[in-house]
Amino acid sequence: MRLSTRGLPANITEPVVGRIATTTPTNRAESVLLADLRGFPPATLLGYRGLLTTAHHDDTLPHSTGLPLVHSIRDADHLHDGDIVVLDQQGGVRTLFRPASTHNTLFLTERCNSNCLMCSQPPKDHDDTKHFLAINEELIRLIPPATSVLGITGGEPTLLRQDLFTLIALLKERLPNAHIHLLTNGRLFAWPEFAERFAAVGHPDLVLGIPLYSDAATLHDYIVQARGAFDQTVTGLHHLARWRVPVELRVVLHKLSIPRLRQLAEYIYRNLPFVVHVALMGLEPTGYAPYHRDKLWLDPYEYQGHLADAVDYLSVRGMHVSIYNLQRCVLPPSIWANARQSISDWKNIYLPECEGCAERASCGGFFQSEERLHSSHIHAL
Repeated sequence: MRLSTRGLPANITEPVVGRIATTTPTNRAESVLLADLRGFPPATLLGYRGLLTTAHHDDTLPHSTGLPLVHSIRDADHLHDGDIVVLDQQGGVRTLFRPASTHNTLFLTERCNSNCLMCSQPPKDHDDTKHFLAINEELIRLIPPATSVLGITGGEPTLLRQDLFTLIALLKERLPNAHIHLLTNGRLFAWPEFAERFAAVGHPDLVLGIPLYSDAATLHDYIVQARGAFDQTVTGLHHLARWRVPVELRVVLHKLSIPRLRQLAEYIYRNLPFVVHVALMGLEPTGYAPYHRDKLWLDPYEYQGHLADAVDYLSVRGMHVSIYNLQRCVLPPSIWANARQSISDWKNIYLPECEGCAERASCGGFFQSEERLHSSHIHAL
């Protein structure tokens, strides 16, 4: 599914965030009009936040309005009324929010203080926090108040520090019914004052998704490419527990993490029994992962026994365990009940081998990036 397109910009000096309208909206000041525009009298367009069109910007377009405009856009079929988009100075049009989806996410920064071998969003070393802060503050103001779920990701969101607390407080105020799921490596919570200030925002329905890849500190640190990360993460987890901030532990399954998966399960039960959820996650082969294929790739069919052992160990001890990003045909039926449809709708696909599968409606499917790299044991059930 497409979430971005591009055209030629005019009158754009800073990012413009607005709600797509294909007909006359009730609130022009928040709307980006998507229309052919050729022959529109300029006076009929006054008050819009911005304009989008597939038409070319020539004498037939109302460029004299001075409104932010992206013309000659390549694709518009994915844009619908109510979608919230951002127009940038280079003519990019990126979808930030889709009302019909439960997979909407605030992207806070491309920076990160880890550099994981399998990172699907490789970090960039430049300070973009204020840029994304301005976009996200306006986005939150435009999102419908009845929204039920919203994600937060990066990069590493905690690098925003005080600005992160500001955004969480704004979410609490503007989207009171939304469950917030924030992905973070959790390292900055090792500083007790940071954990305390985060908790003090008091969001009533927020869960932190924090990765832990091994019970062995050296192996976890190697996977995330940051010395001392294991100790910081575990210390942060205990600080969060002290302030009763709910945490989901996330374990990406690959050649480095699988051999000690049972020991990690034991470590979680004995040392982190307060976590509300453990997510065991199939590898997404994008970003850095293809470059480290020899280190990471293991056919999920080959580790299904290790996975079932870890799931059973945690489940019988009363811990909530889920399997993400894996297909039913490479899992033993004994753990199908733990498998979730977790892949975001905009990058979720099924393969030709899935045609006619009796379990397709319940199966999580594949990432788009798995079209070329996936288990050799995929078959219809």
